[in-house]
Amino acid sequence: MVFLVAELGVNWNGDFELVQKMMLNAKTLGCNAVKFQAFNEAILGNHQQLPLLMKSTITEENIQRIDQIANDIGIEWFCTPMYPEAVAFLNPFVKRFKIRELDGRVLLKDQQTPLTEAVINTDKEIFVSSEKSPEFCKYYHNSNIKWMYCVPKYPCSLDEIDFKEISNFRGYSNHCTDVTAPVTAAILGAEIIEVHVTIDKTKDYVDNNVSFDFSKLKLLISEIKELNEK
Repeated sequence: MVFLVAELGVNWNGDFELVQKMMLNAKTLGCNAVKFQAFNEAILGNHQQLPLLMKSTITEENIQRIDQIANDIGIEWFCTPMYPEAVAFLNPFVKRFKIRELDGRVLLKDQQTPLTEAVINTDKEIFVSSEKSPEFCKYYHNSNIKWMYCVPKYPCSLDEIDFKEISNFRGYSNHCTDVTAPVTAAILGAEIIEVHVTIDKTKDYVDNNVSFDFSKLKLLISEIKELNEK
């Protein structure tokens, strides 16, 4: 069975009614979990959409409300921390973590940063995105780490995805606008599929260019269910 993650990320703009609707849609369609991001202004630097992005980050101030909404709906939520201090306030609320491709590169070199060290020290399951195969790094056989193939382009095209790499990974993190990419990954054995989702492709949500709307997510889930039934 495929573990399907709906990445809500930076597409909810701090709107709790909106995020509740997104979580409910994800749950109703059959997603196993939803995912958020935790970053700060230092991480974003001079990003042109900094004020909008900061509305969507998980903080000590909004985490309990996010947790309550998820619990009421009955869907797991977890998060990608991007600075070490976020791990501490996330840890009591989540079953697992995600390390983004940029931060996962140090693990491929058999090294660590304060962020990766903090996440690994929680002793919880970790999804780590990587474009390069992790098979020769010492963290490849860490039982808590599930490596996910990811092309770090926003968006990426089908011809930029090397599906032969999937065999070295447990999952696939999607930045392609076509359902063909995650469906192919599932066919090739990916146990975890993560896709960015949005409530409305016509609005100015930050990740809309790499996100599926819920009709496309429904199509994806339908195709994956067909695979599971074969």
